[in-house]
Amino acid sequence: MTGRVKPIESIKEKMALRGIKEENLAQDMQDIAGLRVMVQFVDDVEEVLDVLRKRHDMRIVQERDYIKNRKASGYRSYHVIIEYPVDTIDGNKTVLAEIQIRTLSMNFWATIEHSLNYKYKGEFPDEIKKRLEITAKIAYQLDEEMGKIRDDIQEAQALFDPISRKLNDGVGNSDDTDEEYR
Repeated sequence: MTGRVKPIESIKEKMALRGIKEENLAQDMQDIAGLRVMVQFVDDVEEVLDVLRKRHDMRIVQERDYIKNRKASGYRSYHVIIEYPVDTIDGNKTVLAEIQIRTLSMNFWATIEHSLNYKYKGEFPDEIKKRLEITAKIAYQLDEEMGKIRDDIQEAQALFDPISRKLNDGVGNSDDTDEEYR
């Protein structure tokens, strides 16, 4: 898990771009504070969401599922906007924060795409756009395949464990051969 507070310069740029007034900043800018939760498998995203939904110290305001509904660029992640109470010099205030939940491969792709976006100032040549979309699909295929491998291993372990317990007497010897070696 990583976290950050948006740098002041980025906040000012976004305020100007979106016409956000300073007095409305806490309500209108959803990502002044952010957390990124990285998980191993796509299924783990739902587990993190379950934990977030059960918390009583914050309120979920919005959820955006870019895993099932990927962006045109190929970007995938699950975003949750929360309201969170904080103590300030002016008393208790509620601020918005964004929590992004994604797999390691989704994060790898998004990190590379983000750094390239700065180099190209957001204007990728069509060939690069196409290649980024392809690599996003490959990253998601990797996630899906790794999930299937995990499921296959868990299934095999579930079948093997009862047999293993029957054969093993706790010392590494099978029960039916103990008498022969005494």
